Amino acid sequence: MAQGGRAGVQKMPSLDGPQRIPVSQQQSQNCPPTGTLRSFMPALNTGPLRVPLQVHASFDNSNTVQAPVPVHQAKPSNTTAQSQPKQEACQKTDAQQLCQKSASQSSTSKQTPINDKTAEAVSVDYNVATEKKKKKQWCLDDFEIGRPLGKGKFGNVYLAREKQSKFILALKVLFKCQLEKAGVEHQIRREVEIQSHLRHPNVLRLFGYFHDISRVYLILEYAPRGELYKELVKCGKFNEAKTAMYMTQLADALMYCHSKKVIHRDIKPENLLLGSDGQLKIADFGWSVHAPTSRRATLCGTLDYLPPEMIEGNLHDEKVDLWSIGVLCYEFLVGRPPFEGSGHQETYKRISKVDFTFPSFVTDGAKDLIMRLLKHNPNARLPLKGVLEHSWVVRNSRKAISQNSTPITPNTVSGVPL
Repeated sequence: MAQGGRAGVQKMPSLDGPQRIPVSQQQSQNCPPTGTLRSFMPALNTGPLRVPLQVHASFDNSNTVQAPVPVHQAKPSNTTAQSQPKQEACQKTDAQQLCQKSASQSSTSKQTPINDKTAEAVSVDYNVATEKKKKKQWCLDDFEIGRPLGKGKFGNVYLAREKQSKFILALKVLFKCQLEKAGVEHQIRREVEIQSHLRHPNVLRLFGYFHDISRVYLILEYAPRGELYKELVKCGKFNEAKTAMYMTQLADALMYCHSKKVIHRDIKPENLLLGSDGQLKIADFGWSVHAPTSRRATLCGTLDYLPPEMIEGNLHDEKVDLWSIGVLCYEFLVGRPPFEGSGHQETYKRISKVDFTFPSFVTDGAKDLIMRLLKHNPNARLPLKGVLEHSWVVRNSRKAISQNSTPITPNTVSGVPL
């Protein structure tokens, strides 16, 4: 889940047409409904959707992933997966309690209301606050809960403020009964394990987590401008300057991730957020993997962005991310993915054959970059360093910097602790 999402899509559905995966921190003014994804941001559902592919895992409620931030070790529930009516009641009750707590805090607290302006105004070193918290366990009472930012199948995301430091953040609330039902507990563990150890200005920070009997809470960096996909829908497509700027930031962030032996495997517009100054933030590491020595054969990620080696069931490595940014660059410039088809099988065939065409308005420099990334042979793909040094990227990213009053580079940090 990231900060925003495409409408009417749930994680790992069983539908006939291609679909997008939902992401979490969507802008929303109302307390989110529970138990469903099909009501958020319907206006964005303007084209074919995308389908993620599902991997199931067993759930051990007592096996909690350790994060660098101390956690509240509540006694886990011994209850196994419930029937559907009980699960919906569980989520509804928990969401109502959280909303009631938020309303109670807003009526009794004398603090300044939490909003985007206060979020941008606060520039507290959250690492210092985190160090202090090492002697204390995190719990819900440590936070003031603000407005909902997004909603999803497994829970919701709220704007929040840590009471002691006044630091603005995003609190991702996941319901254990829903995670059990979908069998995606391993993805949450993976997200915590990997994302909490990454430190880069273009990677969304995961500060820590805690849990209680029915919910898991992820403490995330707040990205005020929300999901990049929302911006793409609004604009239709991006110009070359903005596309090159985003490619520069993305390549820089992925170089860092790959240096830490982390493969994201699900790069797409919905999993990219925008910070207060418009800098790109990679989010949602649920499909990512830390693979220091081995190559993997798991089929995962979003259909339109899957590389040929994963479609064909072959082993894959970090070069899957090179394919994904090639698809992303095409979608930024054209407004749709290059291999989009009327159904799964057509999309599969087009990906396997690397069958795509360019509209006439795409320049030769952009075509060269995309074609060098979308190679069937992973070893033939342009490496990330080559992306950063590509003449089209260098020339157009400079234009983007000159067009912005506040330069945006991979090293730009604006009030966000690293």
